[in-house]
Amino acid sequence: MRMAVLTGGGDCPGLNAVIRAVVLTGHQVHGDDVIGFLDGWRGVVDGRSVPLDPERCRDILALGGTILGTSRTNPFAEQEGVDRVLATLGDQGVDAVVAIGGDDTLGVASRLGPLGVRVVGVPKTIDNDLSGTEVTFGFDTAVQITVEAIDRLRTTAESHHRVMVCEVMGRHVGWIATYGGIAGGAAEILVPERPFDLAVVCERLVRRHQRGQYSSIVVVSEGATPTEGPDADSARAATAPRSVDAFGHGRLGGIGGWLAEEIERRTGFESRVTTLGHIQRGGTPTAFDRVLATRFGVAAVAAVHDCEFATMVALQAGEIVRVPLETAVGRPKTLDLSLLDEVALPFLG
Repeated sequence: MRMAVLTGGGDCPGLNAVIRAVVLTGHQVHGDDVIGFLDGWRGVVDGRSVPLDPERCRDILALGGTILGTSRTNPFAEQEGVDRVLATLGDQGVDAVVAIGGDDTLGVASRLGPLGVRVVGVPKTIDNDLSGTEVTFGFDTAVQITVEAIDRLRTTAESHHRVMVCEVMGRHVGWIATYGGIAGGAAEILVPERPFDLAVVCERLVRRHQRGQYSSIVVVSEGATPTEGPDADSARAATAPRSVDAFGHGRLGGIGGWLAEEIERRTGFESRVTTLGHIQRGGTPTAFDRVLATRFGVAAVAAVHDCEFATMVALQAGEIVRVPLETAVGRPKTLDLSLLDEVALPFLG
């Protein structure tokens, strides 16, 4: 069998571990021929690919990023994009595609299935927002990076009696903010699933200082927003996206800076912001993500050989299972708010 693998969307720790697992399992267990399309669906549209063999992929397990490159290309948004995808797969004799990505990349895969493209998906996103799987690889690494940053911010916050606002990724969901905030002992955790009342946040920070806690860590997801009213209007004006990608997503960022300014203005406490941004995506994956990514890669090859297409491999109750692609995309897996109400709340403020 001739398999193709591609990585799409934002880069993520563990991508190379999946590529390695697909190539080694395909070659050594099934005798497959494996190629990699460059830069996600862009490579399929443009017909750019490279051969992948065990020698090339054996030592990439711990390597961050992706050796294949990535992009946010949407063939359905380009003139003749889908036709070019179908032509490339036919010209290069591809029997099946292993698509590694998040909602957008796998959304394209799901739409190509009815057109005859045989695809198996592998869930990838540091945001942990893909339905159908309990966790995605890359999330654990992003949380670990967040916790390490909070630990460092805490020492400088204590030295200067400051409020330190740490903005983390999370367009629609607050998984990173919540796990990172709990593990880092944050005073406030603000997430997209629950608009925050800035007056209440400032009140709690003031009470902390009155108790003799002269420094505070506030963790905020990039997609978090204040409750509707003047604060929400002000925040929207300060964080309005300057551009959108091929899937219509605006480039978020800026809520942390706005929040730090407002906290300082309302409380008088010196406040600073640190935006982790792409630091959360970079570097080597944690051991957990390396193992999960490897398991996903092996399972994806098995699904291909079982002809279980239009599926995504997923983690459920510790086991790797297959779920329909259409159930995994289209609606983000939002945060379980009980983590905030039952686990984080006793330690906040």
